Amino acid sequence: MTTLQAFLGTCIQCFQGITIILIVLGLVSVNSYAIENVSGDVLSGFRVLDVDPNQPDNNFTIYRGDYIKLRYLDSFQSQLFVIKDLKYSDTILPQPGNSPFFKMKQVGIYPFKIGEGGGTISVIELIQPNYKEVTASEAAELLKNLKPFILDVRTLSEYEQAHIEGSYLIPIQKLQKRIGELESHKHENIFVYCATGNRSTVAARILADAGFKRIYNLRYGIYDWARSGYPYKTGK
Repeated sequence: MTTLQAFLGTCIQCFQGITIILIVLGLVSVNSYAIENVSGDVLSGFRVLDVDPNQPDNNFTIYRGDYIKLRYLDSFQSQLFVIKDLKYSDTILPQPGNSPFFKMKQVGIYPFKIGEGGGTISVIELIQPNYKEVTASEAAELLKNLKPFILDVRTLSEYEQAHIEGSYLIPIQKLQKRIGELESHKHENIFVYCATGNRSTVAARILADAGFKRIYNLRYGIYDWARSGYPYKTGK
């Protein structure tokens, strides 16, 4: 790697760090940054990041709640992937299909190692004009007053254990393929939830990309909803 490449890599990392700090302090708008500069592609509910295991400056920006898989050249074969700050390590494969995933639950900047290389993953909140996170109490008022379409993006087994009455189930891994089922609700209020508010954040981004106009996300999921004493159903 040339001196110029090293310098540019350092500048990019510094820029990401400064941006996160300014966002946290409320000194800069996150809308344009979050929408235009998020890394990778969302495929079947996973955000796939293209990484070079030989390079030290693989720097990515993703949303809190994203389920992450890495993709790299087959010639590198299996690699050990480590995020020390999260006490996470696993052996991953070049193609994301059968490779393990990891979930980013907290906003921050996380250095990682893969093979001889590494980089950083900057985690930001999803903030868009057509998106709002709500608490359990706010959600209860929302359901009472606005009567939104309710979307559950967990698994069938989770749904059967507990779900909000009137929910429509599409697991997050199937949402992109089945988004057409929701076409008639595109211009309605849509309320999305999962277990703890991470998968629903991913779902909200998919919905926003598909043109949905009024998206509400249950920030801490149905666990917080039930813990707060709000009603839920069991079974199908």
